[in-house]
Amino acid sequence: MPELKKLAEADLVDQLKKRHQSAFVYLYENYAGALHTVVTAVVIDRDSANDVLQEVFVKIWKQIESYDENKGRLFTWMTNIARNAAIDMVRSKEFRKSQKNRELTEDVYMSSEHSATTPIERIGLRKLVHQLKDDHKVLVELSYFQGFTQEEIAKMLEIPLGTVKTRLRAALIQLKKSVKV
Repeated sequence: MPELKKLAEADLVDQLKKRHQSAFVYLYENYAGALHTVVTAVVIDRDSANDVLQEVFVKIWKQIESYDENKGRLFTWMTNIARNAAIDMVRSKEFRKSQKNRELTEDVYMSSEHSATTPIERIGLRKLVHQLKDDHKVLVELSYFQGFTQEEIAKMLEIPLGTVKTRLRAALIQLKKSVKV
């Protein structure tokens, strides 16, 4: 099996389809952060988001045979799986029941564990970000909440740097309008 330091997408897919465990490790190490961002854009609860991310990687492993490189890039396919799994989680009855009383409790009684995110959460910035279009939301999450540079985001999401800059600017303009209202 080839060294998995830097693997081309086609080679990675080939290794995954052959069920090489090291390819799965490579996949997780290189894509978990981005997919976690996609999931947390929909599922705000950290524990639930981590559960969804685990389910996403299981689905990717089990469904890799259904991936068709002629229909799109691997990352796009995985992003769709992550987004759909997150939406399914939020729509589930169990999740909605578990969240009924939780929001008020978390807002009123912030624990020291969440103190780093308290100012953002208190002003409702995350809620405003979650109202953005999906492609804008992911970029804002990666850039402003997780601290990635625009260049890093472009490489991670495999989109041109100019597209990242344009979408981030559009997202910030939309956020500014939302704050003024």
